Amino acid sequence: MIIAHDLGTTGNKASLHEDDGTLVTAVTARYGTHFAAGGVAEQDPEDWWRAVIEATTALLAHSGAAGQAVTAVSFSGQMMGAVFLDESYRPVHPAIIWADTRSTAQCERLADAVGRERGYRITGHQFNPTYSASKIMWLAENRPDVYAQVRHICLAKDFVVQRLTGRLVTDPSDASSTNAFDQLGGEWSDEILQAAGIDRALLPEVVSATTVVGGMRRDAADAMGLPEGTPVVLGGGDGPMAALGTGIVEPSDGAYAYLGTSSWVSMSATQPLHDPLMRTMTFTHVVPGHYVPTATMQAGGGSLQWIAELLEPSAEAATFDRLVGDASTASASGEGLYFLPYLLGERSPYWNPDARGAFVGISRHHDRSHLVRAVLEGVAFNLLTCVEAFREAGAPVDSVDAIGGGANSDAWLQLMADMWGATIRRRSIVDEGNSLGAAVVAGVGAGVIPDLGAARSLSEVTAEFQPDAGRHAEYVQRHEAFVDAYSRLEPWFAARAAERRG
Repeated sequence: MIIAHDLGTTGNKASLHEDDGTLVTAVTARYGTHFAAGGVAEQDPEDWWRAVIEATTALLAHSGAAGQAVTAVSFSGQMMGAVFLDESYRPVHPAIIWADTRSTAQCERLADAVGRERGYRITGHQFNPTYSASKIMWLAENRPDVYAQVRHICLAKDFVVQRLTGRLVTDPSDASSTNAFDQLGGEWSDEILQAAGIDRALLPEVVSATTVVGGMRRDAADAMGLPEGTPVVLGGGDGPMAALGTGIVEPSDGAYAYLGTSSWVSMSATQPLHDPLMRTMTFTHVVPGHYVPTATMQAGGGSLQWIAELLEPSAEAATFDRLVGDASTASASGEGLYFLPYLLGERSPYWNPDARGAFVGISRHHDRSHLVRAVLEGVAFNLLTCVEAFREAGAPVDSVDAIGGGANSDAWLQLMADMWGATIRRRSIVDEGNSLGAAVVAGVGAGVIPDLGAARSLSEVTAEFQPDAGRHAEYVQRHEAFVDAYSRLEPWFAARAAERRG
């Protein structure tokens, strides 16, 4: 048996698999995030640890599997954050996660020092405060007493793997999410680290995602009901892991969309894809020699979660489904109502941490169904801008496999098919795509799965949504209005950000 953990933004989605990767059961252990004014987004790394223990014991209890039957454990983890540890690998500050945008000033200085285009060529990404490097700079400048205690800096999955094994390492996929990794060189960029003032000794060694980091230590094993020495395979960042879990291994496997808290469109490639306008980014794949061109927005499913919580503060899953169901028959952009889904600033396609969410064109007759519909459309419109960037770069996006919580919605997938002019396919693995990728990596690392390409056979298409030509033509026109709304508000966002910074 294989246990896979996906350390996401809202919780740890953990799954139990047969040794060939077949899913047996899954559970989620939730944890919170501290959001505050000024772009603050933090989590307690100890919450991740507790969630791994809780999810592991729950998986064993629900399945009736014995701990001795577990072949290996591995991880998918949220990317682009920074976990600050002392010499004993204990957190000295809350983890600054991907959604945090406090480091705008530091990021601007880093971009000026290295050059935006040069940085994009080195890392595959624009310099942006959502990435790890400027977060590290921010802590050094704003919490020097805390930073003086820091001896190690890592990402989410690496922290948990260290707690399990005593060894701190990272993999190329997660390293490629830091704004400090030389993607083609496969190592930390001394040029960027020097410009950022980051000591390379603080960063972990970079090893393959399929590396068996070590055997589980006794205290950790006892807490989870597993044998001491259970192999721990490193795993990778959640974006590339989702690609693997969806079966996106080779360029011929097409594109996929992840509809989670943050949302993205992505594919596999044998070379980084460098967009002349730098709208997209490229992560390093967990598949050796491959890359994952990606366009990620900050608040995809997160925008839906926000509007549901706003309209129904005590909402449960059934209430959320009802809100989305009601919205499926409403009209938003068709009545001139648009939502800009920039609740956490934005990465692709604008790379603007100062952008903010907005309803534009709202009228007295609009009710909750119109608002929810506008949010559904706003996310899909923003992702359409990203899809068009890929198409302009010569990467076809004709068929898209959808995973993540949002992929459970027929209405949303049909909307995306109509809007993007592409076939959207739901796979049998929706919520467990990331952890399935981690399970395959674990199996390869432990020697029970022959290669990473085996991921293709572990899920199947369960529904297809074909675009309607007439609706597609209408959405293409409305997309122009959506883009125009952002363009007109962009100076206003900048002015308000300047006011906040004094």
